[in-house]
Amino acid sequence: MAHTSPTEGSRRTLEEYHINEDVGFALPHPLEELPQAFSAWTRIAGNLPTLIDNGQLRGEVEKLPVLNTDELRGHRLQRLAHLALGYITMAYVWNRGDGDIKKVLPRNIAVPYCELSEKLGLPPILSYADCVLANWKKKDPNGSYIALLFKPYFKAIPTVSSAVQNQDQKELAKALCDIAASLENAREYFRRMREFVDPNQFFNVLRIYLSGWKGNPKMSEGLLYEGVWDTPKKFSGGSAGQSSIFQCLDILLGIQHRTGKGSPAEFLQEMREYMPPAHRDFLCSLESGPSVREFVISCEDEDLRNAYNKCVNGLVSLRKFHLTIVNTYIVTPSKQQPGGGSGSEENRGTGGTDVMNFLNSVKDATEKALLSSV
Repeated sequence: MAHTSPTEGSRRTLEEYHINEDVGFALPHPLEELPQAFSAWTRIAGNLPTLIDNGQLRGEVEKLPVLNTDELRGHRLQRLAHLALGYITMAYVWNRGDGDIKKVLPRNIAVPYCELSEKLGLPPILSYADCVLANWKKKDPNGSYIALLFKPYFKAIPTVSSAVQNQDQKELAKALCDIAASLENAREYFRRMREFVDPNQFFNVLRIYLSGWKGNPKMSEGLLYEGVWDTPKKFSGGSAGQSSIFQCLDILLGIQHRTGKGSPAEFLQEMREYMPPAHRDFLCSLESGPSVREFVISCEDEDLRNAYNKCVNGLVSLRKFHLTIVNTYIVTPSKQQPGGGSGSEENRGTGGTDVMNFLNSVKDATEKALLSSV
């Protein structure tokens, strides 16, 4: 019987869960064009700002023919169509973002959108899986994509699991150090966010179209998907909580978030429903594996503890930085609004949480995971 090399084995483990060694949880080589039969969707999705400005967006959506999603074959094509319908839906619901909200999604878009969502195992709302994971290309074909910063991290995940199973302290310490280095690289890249996104532009424009209809006072009953369900449904908007990278780290490092009704743990568990099913399954498989944290504690090895703490500190550092980002992009701009933005609505994340309280709790839980010296 042929034996698989550790590298090949880890690659196979990742591929099984639709995780790519180069781009991680992102969809490799996302498509950019739908077939000609779906040109009506492409035309609207590609011209949203103009159609909204001209006051024509909703009329154009309401005139759309009902298209047959069975003609969309293959995962990447379905993801592209789901992305396009996600953007069209957000634009239809929020329009100019001035409070003129549509609470019924017409059947000619609701029916195909929900059919595609069911095929992909994703919710019928624009999520992180759509607008981040399936919506990227390199500006410079020879340059790096942000997910490449996490490349050592993705290669290290299967190594961490196998090292614990084989009780290999050295291998585990090395894999943890690789993960810590990836976290440091990512933090340095995130520091450049203001080069790419203006805080006022994000708060006053982009954020509106990322907002969902769960935990949102503006749509307290949810959205009615005409021709699909008889009652309105509630779905959260896009959120970093929907990123598998950070939930994966929490599991690997044994971070225990506060539980109970309305707690961070409950919200993060709920956010898994917005991840591609293969990634959801991957998180479950990690949870069912042996505990890295318990193994590190049982070893009583200073080098191993240091490597583990390096990872935890890297995650704490990223979460502290996330707090400063939220302060820059949500809290400060909200204070510049008429009325001073003192209400909790302005400080609500696109996923529907009271974002500062949530992030502080998540950061505190991460800090608590640090181990004292042997």
